[in-house]
Amino acid sequence: MNVLITGGLGFIGSNLFNFMTKKYLNYNFVILDSETYAANEDNIDNVSGARVIKFSITERERVFKLFETYKFSHVIHLAAESHVDNSIKNPMEFVNTNIIGTINLLDACVKYGIELFYHISTDEVFGHLGPTGEFNENTPYDPRSPYSASKASSDHFVRAYHHTYGLPVIISNCSNNYGPNQHEEKLIPTIIKSIVKQTPIPIYGNGTNVRDWLFVMDHVNAIDSILHKGKIGETYCIGGGVQMSNLRLTHIICDKLDELLDYENSSRELIKFVEDRKGHDFRYAIDNSKISKSLDWSPETDFNDGIDITINYYLKKFKEHLEL
Repeated sequence: MNVLITGGLGFIGSNLFNFMTKKYLNYNFVILDSETYAANEDNIDNVSGARVIKFSITERERVFKLFETYKFSHVIHLAAESHVDNSIKNPMEFVNTNIIGTINLLDACVKYGIELFYHISTDEVFGHLGPTGEFNENTPYDPRSPYSASKASSDHFVRAYHHTYGLPVIISNCSNNYGPNQHEEKLIPTIIKSIVKQTPIPIYGNGTNVRDWLFVMDHVNAIDSILHKGKIGETYCIGGGVQMSNLRLTHIICDKLDELLDYENSSRELIKFVEDRKGHDFRYAIDNSKISKSLDWSPETDFNDGIDITINYYLKKFKEHLEL
């Protein structure tokens, strides 16, 4: 395989690249990443041996030249603007990267031919849930933020290219990922950093919004299974099976760090409820039935173990703020 991983210096992409390059020694991997604020070349192993190309997928001519040069057989498309708050402030940046950039890749795939275009998306395209129910592959799209609208649009373009041009595609929609290499702007790193620095922990609204948490390496294993065993034209929903409110998650991290750092006062006292995000979806949850039955995948990481790994990673990263 000649595999292009877009967004390979980001959170999920770097974990995927590090896993794939160790498992598939006979594959050729190329990372394409514009190296925005959320990407970091230090995230990937053996940087000197990695083939990393740095420009944006919005640069259409350069995308085509890349495909002409490397003759990719498979594309794993992870490159995206993903922070909902940023999408509310600057929707056009999300339109350009998540929609136009995806179309550039699709057009290059049609022109030069590939065996698979694997598009990785989010459960946020489905909107939100009330107290019960779960998203699955048949859930109607109902995006409610500029970010999720841009991802929903890219999903539709991927399917359209499959039906119109016969492009071999697969889509997966995942729940909230957590683990090493995630940018500090996301919820779990923000909580950990706030506790380490003993600054307020900002929680939107009253903290009752619920998310389905998926450890990043479980997601990587799902991507691996879909890449090699997934059916062309299909969609797979990937969830962690761990649903909890943002406040409950914060309490767990506070208590674990208090024990690790031997704090006398509870870090829960740092929690500060802030004005809720505009259009904040109440709850996400994913039904894993299809990928479990058809590809024999299910999340393997116990949440307690996964959050411990994550906490230890960020403690090391933020150690300059500690007085040890």
